[in-house]
Amino acid sequence: MELKGQRITIIGGGIGGLTSALVLQQRGASVTVLEKAEAISEVGAGLQISPNGVAVLKALGLHDDLAWRSQRARAVVLRHHKHGQQVLRLDLDQYSVGQNFYFVHRSDLISILADAVRRAGIQVRLLQKVDRVEAGPSPVVHLSNGAQCGGDLVVGADGLHSKARKAFNEPGQPSFTGQVVWRATVPNVLNLPPEAQVFMGSKRHLVAYPLRDGGLVNIVAVQERSEWADEGWNHTDDPANLREAFRSFGGTAAGLLSAVDDVRLWGLFRHPVAKNWHQGRVAILGDAAHPTLPFMAQGANLALEDAWVLGASLASADTIDSGLSLYQQQRRDRAVKVVAAATNNAWKYHLRAPLAWPAHQLLKLGGRFAPQRMVSQFDWIYQHDVTAQP
Repeated sequence: MELKGQRITIIGGGIGGLTSALVLQQRGASVTVLEKAEAISEVGAGLQISPNGVAVLKALGLHDDLAWRSQRARAVVLRHHKHGQQVLRLDLDQYSVGQNFYFVHRSDLISILADAVRRAGIQVRLLQKVDRVEAGPSPVVHLSNGAQCGGDLVVGADGLHSKARKAFNEPGQPSFTGQVVWRATVPNVLNLPPEAQVFMGSKRHLVAYPLRDGGLVNIVAVQERSEWADEGWNHTDDPANLREAFRSFGGTAAGLLSAVDDVRLWGLFRHPVAKNWHQGRVAILGDAAHPTLPFMAQGANLALEDAWVLGASLASADTIDSGLSLYQQQRRDRAVKVVAAATNNAWKYHLRAPLAWPAHQLLKLGGRFAPQRMVSQFDWIYQHDVTAQP
């Protein structure tokens, strides 16, 4: 279908929204982005962009920008929490030629996408808070100030509490996972190399990796507990609470924790993948369609994939309706599978005695005798290139 002249409104100026704006505008559509904040910006902390996400940025001509503002990941190193002894090292440099992983600050990725949006002349309307969305042949976006807008297509890239998703899906009840997460960044005074360090302990683990020019370290600390924290990433907490929860962690992990002076805490909740990804002339993508736990680091990567496939599906179909059906057909099963993998991955880092020791020995043996198999077990995620598909 020819997208030239099609008017498309995108709700949300995050990773999925900005990427879909670029993809659809490059295919000829006239795109407007609605963002509720007063500026296109993003705080937060680090992201891992794996080869499946890199492929989309490369297709948009943004790979060099990503490489310039990121750390290319060389390895993933699993360590015992107490003293930091290495259990398993997965060498990503030997993973596959041209298949790079990157550590990038969320705000830097948003800046890369926002700069590209501005260069493309895409209209971004700020301070546009959406109240509700009417999904139909002529979609209507109702703003909280009483104004309305729409177009030939509305794309809901409006995150976890998506107004677009609510227009054609049952609310669904999120369930607390029994896990909370702290996020922080600290100066890289320990000179950590460009590797993901995973410190594994009983009922908790900590991940650390450098960002930007290597002068900053991203920390993600996960703890199992019965008390839940409010959902959402931007809840300020006392760094002393983080250090107390991880007081048994020594070596490098202890050094990193001692440097934390500002930290955010949130509770992890399971959300169902949306049953319906479109209705009428409204579609959803990213967290609006498939919120995922962080244990495969695929939230941003799936949003990048969604944006590309949405554009490709619309361009290859005869009508918007058939294009949206194709989009859901190509994306939903994969999203369900990736979300399930993330849900099932956390426990591997939280083993306690007497299971931890034999499990760590098996990891060591796997790293010694079948390193490629250890690295390639998630090829179905990382080697998936939506830009190469017809």
